[in-house]
Amino acid sequence: MRTPLIFCIAAFAALAPAPAATAADLAATPAQIGPRPFYLVDSMKPGPARDRLAACGPDRPYTARNFSISHRGAPLQFPEHTREGILAAARMGAGIIECDVAFTKDRELVCRHAQCDLHTTTDILARPALAAKCSVPFTPADPATGRKASAKCCTSDLTLAEFKSLNGKMDASEPAATSVEAYMNATARWRTDLYATTGTLMSHKEYIALVKSLGRKFTPELKAPEVAMPFEGGYTQDHYAQQVIDEYRAAGVPASDVFPQSFQLRDVLYWLEKEPAFGSQAVYLDGRDETDKSFDPGKPETWKPGMAELAQQGVRILAPPLWMLVRAGEDGTIRPSRYAEEAKRAGLGLLAWSLERSGPLKSGGGYYYQSIKTITDRDGDTLSLLDVLHRDIGVSGVFSDWPATTTFYANCVGAP
Repeated sequence: MRTPLIFCIAAFAALAPAPAATAADLAATPAQIGPRPFYLVDSMKPGPARDRLAACGPDRPYTARNFSISHRGAPLQFPEHTREGILAAARMGAGIIECDVAFTKDRELVCRHAQCDLHTTTDILARPALAAKCSVPFTPADPATGRKASAKCCTSDLTLAEFKSLNGKMDASEPAATSVEAYMNATARWRTDLYATTGTLMSHKEYIALVKSLGRKFTPELKAPEVAMPFEGGYTQDHYAQQVIDEYRAAGVPASDVFPQSFQLRDVLYWLEKEPAFGSQAVYLDGRDETDKSFDPGKPETWKPGMAELAQQGVRILAPPLWMLVRAGEDGTIRPSRYAEEAKRAGLGLLAWSLERSGPLKSGGGYYYQSIKTITDRDGDTLSLLDVLHRDIGVSGVFSDWPATTTFYANCVGAP
């Protein structure tokens, strides 16, 4: 049950501007971690890691930590990139909170995981006037031909005012749906719609104001455009990358509180050249496993550019998916991967994404656990992986869909 005093403090903080928190302030901020971290500890395999974490009981104080990075808010149970999700993440102790950045038709920046995901993350298809503006209208599935249901609705299809009128929902769609209602009603069984009755969408400026008022740090991810650039002839990728930084400067946010991210190395290099104070903390998100068929995290010869070259170009922080940093050891334990070892050798800082995004782990954990699938068979392996990432690899933070888990771990092991 939510503690009334903490609730009042959090609600007040969401309304009243506050100066950026110092490290001491952050360490004193109470966190509500709930029962899930303890459930995960109980389901860990026996061993030293479980013993260490089991010693951290529910009665000790837990505080916000920068090691705990909110991935899209708290989308394990709240609609992603909504005010409600951000508040939940902050209450669970996320020290850094993410906003994936896309742009609207009138070139305003908003928080959305992809430029063209409104059909799966909002109620746009249930709003005929706005659905009519979608790049590709809803088409129902046709069982006779095998055609799947589809739609494509983009932030760039709408003005900021139109975007803000939408309601966020849990990210999901039903490819076999023959109606809009069925297409939208597809939340995974291991998530919930319990907190999805309201999902307040946010502009990037509103996200900055809210996170600043909560005393947390920022990690905006510049999403790759899904429309031709320059957009409508004049809005270039560089304009887009610069606009993100300009909004922090206009809000009086120091560069030291901002960790801009991109999967496109060109954006990181732009920030390094044009905005070095912000660029020095820029995060290169490594998704080459999905974009480069030759890329193999176990074979350095396929890494183009390699770790040393990234460092030479000025990149300081590298963030791959969880699985690229680990491998299954011959003794059935989780071990650092060659990729992780070479990144450390090159002096690159490491983050990892995204914990608590895989649902139940009894069948191997899917994409995020693919390199350790053979030794993943229980939900407690979430914490076993997290322990290796911190202790053996030295990541400085982990993105999580349920920040209570990373907050709990960081407090237990003394991570900042």
